[in-house]
Amino acid sequence: MRLKTAIITFITVLTASFAFANTLGLSDNGDGTWNVNYSSDGEIGGFQFNVDGATINSASGGAAGDAGFMVSSSATTALGFSLSGATLPAGDGVLVVLDLAGTPEGLSGIVVSDAVGQDMGFTYDNSDDGCTDMAA
Repeated sequence: MRLKTAIITFITVLTASFAFANTLGLSDNGDGTWNVNYSSDGEIGGFQFNVDGATINSASGGAAGDAGFMVSSSATTALGFSLSGATLPAGDGVLVVLDLAGTPEGLSGIVVSDAVGQDMGFTYDNSDDGCTDMAA
C-alpha cells in the first residue's frame, strides 16, 4: 500500500511540474503589440528579457502593470520589478504587453526571479506564438 501511495505521489508531482513549466512566450495582438505570456510555478518578483528581431517601442500593462511593477524598456530589453515587494501570482497570464517595431523572432537572456531575487529558471516557449520557430 505504501508503494502505491508513493507512486501516486510521484506521478502527481511529475505532472504538476509539466503543468507549470516556467516559460515565457509571445502572442501577436495584430496591432503592433505583442503579449508576453507566462506560465509559472511560483510567484514572480521581477523579470528581464531581450526581444530578438524587433525593436521595443514600449512595455506596459499585463499582470506587471496590474501589480504596480515599474516596467521599463530599451530598444531590445524589457525590465520589470516592484519597489514595494509586490509579486505576480503563480499560474498563467500576460506578463506585459510590448509595442514593437517589426516581428519578433523570440525572447532571449530571460531572467525571472522570485520575491527574494532567486532565478526561477524560465525559458522561452515558441510553440504557440506566431513567431518563426527558432532552434533552442
